[in-house]
Amino acid sequence: MGSALLLPGPVTVLGRLCALAVTAAFRRAVAFSFCRIAGGFALALVLAFALGMFIFLIYKKTFAGVMYSSSFGVTLVALTMITTLVILAVTSNVVLSLGMVGALSIVRFRTAIKEPLDIAFLFWSIAAGIVLAAGLIPLAVFGSVFIGVFLLIFANKKSHVNPYIVVLRCDGHESEAAATEFLKEKVQRLTVKSKTVQKGAVELNLEVRMKDENTDFINDLSEMQGVASAVLVSYNGDYMG
Repeated sequence: MGSALLLPGPVTVLGRLCALAVTAAFRRAVAFSFCRIAGGFALALVLAFALGMFIFLIYKKTFAGVMYSSSFGVTLVALTMITTLVILAVTSNVVLSLGMVGALSIVRFRTAIKEPLDIAFLFWSIAAGIVLAAGLIPLAVFGSVFIGVFLLIFANKKSHVNPYIVVLRCDGHESEAAATEFLKEKVQRLTVKSKTVQKGAVELNLEVRMKDENTDFINDLSEMQGVASAVLVSYNGDYMG
């Protein structure tokens, strides 16, 4: 057990390493290992950027809300890259991964998500970053393409199929009945959401599904006798009231 070949001392090991460090073969091996590791990290980040841009384009194509936010699209790209960077760091060190879990557990996000579909895009960006950092590049690419095609097919419905709200102000029951009958002829479906009655004024909130994208019937409705105003508003189908 006391053989120098089996248990070399620290001075011997340090001397051997110093002698090895000046050789060209050692420098080439270190350079090759460094380039391979750095190249893997760079490839993961480049692919994360490409997938993030793909997710951003799908979000832009399928957005059906009222106010489009370009900053949210940039957030999707950044979130994909940040997730990839974090997973690359934690997969190389168990202690670091445990510390990262503890650090992230105290983070609280209080930004309100206005569109339900935005949650799907956020999880998509995070999942793409995780899968890329895990080295499952084909799964990340083909999975993202499949999700993108799915969203393009099912989220890009025609605009006239979406519900609209008609805010109607009339001066009495007769004008209200006439305006409602006129709307029933012009739209595919009509549902009363709320009705407010005051002396000499009636306000109706009506959910309608239009037959096509033509909205000229609102102009005709506003010109009817007894109708003070008619407003057409697009909304996501959720009604609070």
